[in-house]
Amino acid sequence: MGDRGTGKTTTIRAIADLLPQIDVVATDPFNSSPSDPDLMGPEVRDRVEHEESLKVTKVKVPMVDLPLGATEDRVCGTIDIEKALTEGVKAFEPGLLAKANRGLLYVDEVNLLDDHLVDVLLDSAASGWNTVEREGISVRHPARFVLIGSGNPEEGELRPQLLDRFGMMAEIHTERDPERRVQIVEFRTAFDTSPKEFVKQHSAESNNLRERIIRAQALLPTVKMDHDMRVRVSQVCSTLNVDGLRGDIVTNRAARAYAAYQGRDEVTVDDIGRVITLALKHRLRKDPLQQVESGDKVMKVFREVFELEEQDEDED
Repeated sequence: MGDRGTGKTTTIRAIADLLPQIDVVATDPFNSSPSDPDLMGPEVRDRVEHEESLKVTKVKVPMVDLPLGATEDRVCGTIDIEKALTEGVKAFEPGLLAKANRGLLYVDEVNLLDDHLVDVLLDSAASGWNTVEREGISVRHPARFVLIGSGNPEEGELRPQLLDRFGMMAEIHTERDPERRVQIVEFRTAFDTSPKEFVKQHSAESNNLRERIIRAQALLPTVKMDHDMRVRVSQVCSTLNVDGLRGDIVTNRAARAYAAYQGRDEVTVDDIGRVITLALKHRLRKDPLQQVESGDKVMKVFREVFELEEQDEDED
């Protein structure tokens, strides 16, 4: 969430190009995994049960846009009732949730999303499945995606039920440093002049970042987090009166992921400090009389619980 024109959408769209390719069953509309039954569409699962061979191909991680004006049928998919009644087959036209399976589902101006679409996203995000029922006919397929949203908080608040489903939230503010602003403008001008040349010039940086992500993915299963650190994370959440346990879970996962990204197999206090504000600030109960910014409040409690106050004062 953040100011207009700060590159939120551009940054999000660039993520898909940095992620490693995934194996999918060729021509399958659900991006089915060839090995994980929980990530297979109904047709692929039937073929596996009948021991049929599957043609596997590598594709980029899907990046699907969910328009604000999309209908529920466009999002969930539709069933051809006439064909089902006359031919006795489930003629299902996959929607955006099917295309986003194993990928990224992006909602620009997510705070302006219609309530009925919010409910659909909540159901799918909670279960990892999408179920479409029409006239007694039901189709169910996997819909496991990373939900990414962007928006300007000045244009409207996000429903608390949906806000809590986002694991992390970052605030983007307009750059105030003149030198940095000039650099951004020059980059944009160079890209507009020759997009291919600009991408080529920065391909080495992108490739290095992609390789770093691949190494982190391989290292992540081995990353350990000390039990005392987990207890302290939960103590921070409890002190902040965070509802539920999503804050605890997301902070632990994010700290392990950040440690893996840094090439380490053990989580440090610094790793937790890097992610805890992103994981908790949007989960705090809003007090109209509270003058302290929520991110500062999270860091204050974090330093107290992890006993970092004296160290920070010495550094200052």
